[in-house]
Amino acid sequence: MVNHRGSSHNHMRIASTTKFISRKQSPRTIALYILLLFAFSIFIFVFNAGNIVEDHPAPVISIQSHRQTKFLQTADDELWDAPSRHGLRPCVKPTSRYKAAQGSDRYLTVKSNGGLNQMRTGISDMVAVAHIMNATLVIPQLDRRSFWQDSSTFSDIFDELHFITTLQGDLRIVRELPKELELVPRARKHFTSWSSMGYYKEMMQLWNDHQVIHVAKSDSRLANNDLPLDIQRLRCRALYHALRFSPPIESLGKKLVDRLRMRSGKYIALHLRYEKDMLAFTGCTSGLTDAESEELRIMRENTKHWKVKDINSTEQRIGGFCPLTPKEVGIFLQAIGYPPSTLIYVASGEIYGGDARLSELMSFFPNLVFKEKLATKEELNEFAKHASQSAALDYIVSLESDVFVPSYSGNMARAVEGHRRFLGHRKTITPDRKGLVRLFDELESGQLRETSSFSHLVQQMHKNRQGAPRKRKGPSPGIKGKARFRTEESFYENPYPECICSSKAV
Repeated sequence: MVNHRGSSHNHMRIASTTKFISRKQSPRTIALYILLLFAFSIFIFVFNAGNIVEDHPAPVISIQSHRQTKFLQTADDELWDAPSRHGLRPCVKPTSRYKAAQGSDRYLTVKSNGGLNQMRTGISDMVAVAHIMNATLVIPQLDRRSFWQDSSTFSDIFDELHFITTLQGDLRIVRELPKELELVPRARKHFTSWSSMGYYKEMMQLWNDHQVIHVAKSDSRLANNDLPLDIQRLRCRALYHALRFSPPIESLGKKLVDRLRMRSGKYIALHLRYEKDMLAFTGCTSGLTDAESEELRIMRENTKHWKVKDINSTEQRIGGFCPLTPKEVGIFLQAIGYPPSTLIYVASGEIYGGDARLSELMSFFPNLVFKEKLATKEELNEFAKHASQSAALDYIVSLESDVFVPSYSGNMARAVEGHRRFLGHRKTITPDRKGLVRLFDELESGQLRETSSFSHLVQQMHKNRQGAPRKRKGPSPGIKGKARFRTEESFYENPYPECICSSKAV
């Protein structure tokens, strides 16, 4: 039914409007009318725009997405960024009181012992000892009889000329003894471990009867603490400046780092200390077969210079004295927060148990890389039968990594950590093995039911174990006599404060 009354009313309103428009208006009236229409149009636009915002909350989602992206970026930064160095820098310059050694007619010959890093730190100690005793240092002979059976000479591993010239302001270094002294009687000494400045001053009495002193072992011949500042800085100049690797090693090491960067940009260097000799030495057999455990026991029994023969493997593990297994490393890195796609360079010798045991780590992090995969056979040929030269390549890649993780605190782990501290406290995550074993067992037994709880506990446990600046630790409390020196943190593991100081310091 049509509403005629309404229709008539509308007709009258239209007619009235037409009459109004058709009537001739003044310019002022027309301008006012146009202005009212314009204002009304703006009101309609704003009103509808408000409805659009309410009906389509896309900008809110965009803000949330931005916040989520920022959170993920922050989390990623925490995984990779180095801790704050708090304005600290390397400082190895001698003080104004320092004087170079003058003993040109006294010679110190050295037989370095151990693997690569044991020899490196030992040679640095011998540089300092030669300076203290006012002697000329003969280029050290390297260990050829150790487990590694490496026939490398000093110049095969190190840049010999660089070593001599870098330290020429500290002491005289020669490649070999003068011919007229080759057959003279030498004073053969096993200098006492962790000796002080005073000890070597006393040893200078040997010059009264001998022109040549031969040092049978070089490792750990100097105390970690309480030495003059100039002697400590000399050790740092020797290790971090003078003992540069030979040009072939440096060149290939740099290529390996560049190839890793091209693959992923960032990478972890994992020093996976799970070789046969280390497991035999520590007596750690957790997760091994009975046959493997027996093989390690026999090896330990037959190695004469390993004094401890009977070892309780369970007690070793609970005490945190065992290297993490490949599987435990995988669980640990996952709990810290690294994604499965993380590129990991494995720095190690031959893994005990081979690919079968390594696959336990690969199940967590399949993107594992060894130098054998990064370099060609031709590139590795000259290093293939020389364990120390091969270890030097691992050292370079580990030193330059974004994150360094050692599965055990051996000589290389300590040396790399100390070097990274010296270079600016690069990120180094040191697993708390004793604490982790307890968490691993709780996770295995079901006491920790949620993986998130386990991850939280691991992350909290390692919050302060990532290479941030701290002063070197002294001896453990309650231990007296010379035994206390064994409990001190190694000078080469943390050369702070002697070789690392604030930017304001001289």
